[in-house]
Amino acid sequence: PKTDIVFLKVHKSASSTVMNILFRFGETHNLTFAFPLGGGYQLYYPHHFLARFVEGFSRQSPRRFNILCHHMRFLQPEVQKVVPSSAIYFSILRNPVQLMESSFVYYKGASAFSRVRSLEEFLSQPYRYYNPASGDRHYARNLMTFDFGFNPDGEVSPQRVQLMLKAIEASFDFLLISEYFDESMVLLKELLCWDLDSVVSFPLNTRDSSTKSPLPESVVEKIKAWNRLDWEIYTHFNRTFWERIDRDIGRERMRREVQALRERQAELARTCLQGTGSVAPKDIKDSSLRPLQHGGARILGYNLKQGLDQELERTCRRLVTPELQYSSILYKKQFAPQPP
Repeated sequence: PKTDIVFLKVHKSASSTVMNILFRFGETHNLTFAFPLGGGYQLYYPHHFLARFVEGFSRQSPRRFNILCHHMRFLQPEVQKVVPSSAIYFSILRNPVQLMESSFVYYKGASAFSRVRSLEEFLSQPYRYYNPASGDRHYARNLMTFDFGFNPDGEVSPQRVQLMLKAIEASFDFLLISEYFDESMVLLKELLCWDLDSVVSFPLNTRDSSTKSPLPESVVEKIKAWNRLDWEIYTHFNRTFWERIDRDIGRERMRREVQALRERQAELARTCLQGTGSVAPKDIKDSSLRPLQHGGARILGYNLKQGLDQELERTCRRLVTPELQYSSILYKKQFAPQPP
């Protein structure tokens, strides 16, 4: 199994669920993580990543870490200073239409969104609310483009788009697609030579569907136009995603693998969880399993069954521990004070 990994965590794209998979794998195999200085949760995002943002990195004795997966704005020459040269690079994309709708709810406090009542109102005259010079502009436009390190307000010429796609292809071994999460996990398992249980997960940091509403077609088209760079990235890598499946796995085997993954997940859900799945934040009984609530979103969590044996309880708890809590646990473990 591959143990040196860079995961570019793209906002609002099921990346918290992928991070949980990496946390569990890293913990099980005693791997080291490139944590933000002081045990924070972001590598000085929204600044471009620098090696010195990582706890334990120093120029004098450059230390290599196995897994880099906390929020960052990608800058490969700096990333290469903290991970081995053999590291596998991957990221995850989401349809920009759903991504923007999710960002609007989650980052309602961002300067571009704070004065509007609805996404429609914002899109009717975006430049009335959107300021390209504001420090949080990226939440409102081409968020994936920004996370990959590019200018979200860049011009959309064919040449420019091609350069951006080529640069991403040169840096990343592959990109997952959040709409095809299970297929993505099968591909990830193949690429990293991991077993099935290593890529099993329960959806984390997901939003209560009561705050979601279908978007009218006119709004969908405006979102695509406003996030044109993101749309170009998504459509290109959605196509190459399926080309890769056809080339490396084949649709029939993919169907079988996805079924096996879903069956294993259902089995774990029956074993681990109270009820059938996720619950509203107010109904989470164990406060250490309550995810961070942000913006106008209600972020769901889980309740574990009582009376599980110790080993099983540990397995189940890891599957449902929210990102910030899990990150803190692993940070304390990695940087535990040495006994005198």
